Amino acid sequence: MKWILIVLIFSTNLTSSFASNSFASSPQIPDYLIYKNDTIPTYNLLVEQYLQKIKDDKGKLFNLSFRNSIDGFEGTSLNCWRGYQAIYKIENDSLFVSAIINCHSLRNKKQIPENYIKKLFGEKVKNNKVYIDWYSGNISFPLKSNNNKLLRWDGVFERVFLDETVVRIKKGKILKISYQQNYEDLKNGIDRLKRDSISSILFNQIKSYKWTKLDKFDCSELYTIVIGKNGKIADVIMTEYQTKELVKEFWDTKREYSHCIKSIKKALLKLQFDILKRKGKPTEEKVRVEIWFNEDGSIENWTD
Repeated sequence: MKWILIVLIFSTNLTSSFASNSFASSPQIPDYLIYKNDTIPTYNLLVEQYLQKIKDDKGKLFNLSFRNSIDGFEGTSLNCWRGYQAIYKIENDSLFVSAIINCHSLRNKKQIPENYIKKLFGEKVKNNKVYIDWYSGNISFPLKSNNNKLLRWDGVFERVFLDETVVRIKKGKILKISYQQNYEDLKNGIDRLKRDSISSILFNQIKSYKWTKLDKFDCSELYTIVIGKNGKIADVIMTEYQTKELVKEFWDTKREYSHCIKSIKKALLKLQFDILKRKGKPTEEKVRVEIWFNEDGSIENWTD
């Protein structure tokens, strides 16, 4: 059985790290994309990717107070950690940045936001816009539909909708614009439209498994279950013990640790979920399940 000491260590680390993590865990406001006369929220931080490729300026956008506020005086916004919002536009067959503005400045509809694009991009600005030649990949935004649903949200920034427009880009050039559905309903698949129900489904399967060696091993733990791109269980991870060093330090034997992981995998082996997608392509998903074994062998669901 793993040492109880880990509870005390975890509690101490949680208290000390809360302040430093509070900004990153706050829900973040989006950038915006102008497409066919619509201004659409977008959760693709393309300017951020540009900034990561240039030299580290210690959190300052060349004196624009990056991750604070553009003017440096308004202080940090909990839901705009990057310190700015970018406005993108699709024009002909190309993608551009057309503005860099203060966070929330679009709220004041009577005032035109100040545009800092020239201060940031300098000579890259042509005709009041910057060609996004540093980005290749896909961006997406939700289709306007009464039936459209938010499938997933990471609690901070990224949102995945059921129906989306996906734009394929190569160095700023638009290669293809398509309409994609981010969910595939399999004939015998388990429903994944409501994320909150998945942990309960996993727990019930674990609970019904014929557990062995309950008198020797205690598998009470927080597990991260990975649902693969094909909707099958791809991996089971003991959330707090993901290195050999941690397993050796906090578990009496590696045999006990391995028994718990293997048992969870066997319990979930036959599950087949529907396919979840991101930007039209199948994606994996991680779901946390915490279980507790009582002395009589019964199992409780301790998942938050």
